[in-house]
Amino acid sequence: MPLVVQKFGGSSVADADRIRRCAQRAYDARRAGNDVVVVVSAMGKTTDGLINLANEITPVPAKREMDQLMAAGEQISIALTAIALDMLGQEAISLTGAQAGILTEPSHTKARIKNIETAAIKRELARGRIVVVAGFQGVTADGHVTTLGRGGSDTTAVALAAALRADVCDIFTDVDGVYTADPRIVPDARKIDRISYEAILELASLGAKVMATRSIFFGAKYNIPIHVRHAMLPDTGTMIVPESKDMEQEEITGLALKVNLGRVTLTNLPGGPGVQGRIFSQIAAAGILVDDIIQSEGSGNAGDGQSAGDSTTVSFTVEHTDLVDIKPVLDRILADLGRGQVRIDVGLCKVSAVGVGMRSHTGVAAKMFQALAEAKGSSGGVGIKIQNITTSEIKISCILAKEDGEPAMRAIHAAFGLGR
Repeated sequence: MPLVVQKFGGSSVADADRIRRCAQRAYDARRAGNDVVVVVSAMGKTTDGLINLANEITPVPAKREMDQLMAAGEQISIALTAIALDMLGQEAISLTGAQAGILTEPSHTKARIKNIETAAIKRELARGRIVVVAGFQGVTADGHVTTLGRGGSDTTAVALAAALRADVCDIFTDVDGVYTADPRIVPDARKIDRISYEAILELASLGAKVMATRSIFFGAKYNIPIHVRHAMLPDTGTMIVPESKDMEQEEITGLALKVNLGRVTLTNLPGGPGVQGRIFSQIAAAGILVDDIIQSEGSGNAGDGQSAGDSTTVSFTVEHTDLVDIKPVLDRILADLGRGQVRIDVGLCKVSAVGVGMRSHTGVAAKMFQALAEAKGSSGGVGIKIQNITTSEIKISCILAKEDGEPAMRAIHAAFGLGR
């Protein structure tokens, strides 16, 4: 019998009526001859409410207890969904992450799945039941509840689909698929019917609010088709599948915008091997993610007693929220290196174009840069200034002033004819 995993996000189960609609979806899939596993998130803003309650008690709650607290949200959802299925005449059973056999590393609030012991789920499926599993959570080898961090329910669903060798994983959400750009920014953005794992991974990592990156990794690794679709509409959405020849026909598949970036520039650093490792190992140890790293040699200040070849400049971007945390780390780095200065620029964004078709089309970068040169910027004049460029085999990213991000998206989208 085919096996379908269905995931419903927090907005899809925000109230009793929506839970009944999601239960109907699962019921219909079961009546169509499938085994069905449902993964649900906490209702609406339940998790945010629980976090706020903890913060009213202390601004720094213990991470283990936060996992115990946040896991409660999904337990409410799974029980209500199972009850709704019972009311439809479909036998169902709700399972927490621990009961479903989801084993994780012991990193509270951001655990990673190590293994899924599927015996309990398979046993319930064999009894003809729909199994409703709590997303976002698991358990350590010694029995401590953990949560998986942002996008954890997506990760739970695709990981379960992989472990159970499901035929498809339906991600039901409040949008009807993946678009060529955010429709709130680009009004004529078009829904994409099929997209490759590689392209969607790039878009997600570059700021597109589609799916959690970790969940797509699971899908790609185990070749699980992922169907992103609207929870309240019958329409088909976007299939995330392995790359195919027809995907190479389009130069660009989609655009992403990452806002609120800051740029850190370290100047007059000592040259020579090993400097980069000493810098970024300390930043990584602080749990800070960096992006768009640029290095230039021979940038020494005149009269500093150093030859040009002995001086290095390193620049990279981070999220605005990490700027406060990174400042003491930078102080330690410069003390460790013995010299250097720091400059921090704020108010930046990154616009990215992604497409597997870049491998077989020339002139993509030139067309993108020309579109920015001819676009009307936030200042009202013609031309949007590019502050930095990074590329890979299937993406081109430009760092811009934050206020130029949205007009840049619209200009690039139009230049490549991505609209409806």
